[in-house]
Amino acid sequence: MGVLTYTDEHISTIPPSRIFKASIIDSHNLMPKLLPDAIKSVEFIKGDGGAGSIKQINFAGGFVKHEIDEVNEKTFTYKYSLIEGMGISDKIEKVSYDIKFEGSPDNGTIAKMTTTIYTHGDFELKEEELNAGKEKVLGLYKVVEGYLLKNPDAYV
Repeated sequence: MGVLTYTDEHISTIPPSRIFKASIIDSHNLMPKLLPDAIKSVEFIKGDGGAGSIKQINFAGGFVKHEIDEVNEKTFTYKYSLIEGMGISDKIEKVSYDIKFEGSPDNGTIAKMTTTIYTHGDFELKEEELNAGKEKVLGLYKVVEGYLLKNPDAYV
């Protein structure tokens, strides 16, 4: 088994509590509304969103299942693993994400995400595949951030 880990940061002017509520706690409601052409629905197939829950995200061309390891509304941390669906194959066993939203000096947020990809055998991901995944995640943050900027009373 191979293991590849990388970390990304995104800076926002939105406070951590708002971004956390919108992008993590209420993502199952918000994401299909913000991205209806891409995300058809999000449902909990086990649990209610806390640790141990399994969330299925249905896309136009497939689905993914996330197993939630930790959700902490006080520290704005969220840990989950992609366990089934698009992105999981005979070459990739699972992908784990460790997300933390920290306050910045200007009352905004520094979002830090560590991604760990567990591969089968000697399989290695190409850099362009990694970059495509990073861009998708950054795109989601930007959509949520744009919504929160346009709706200052949402998720306060």
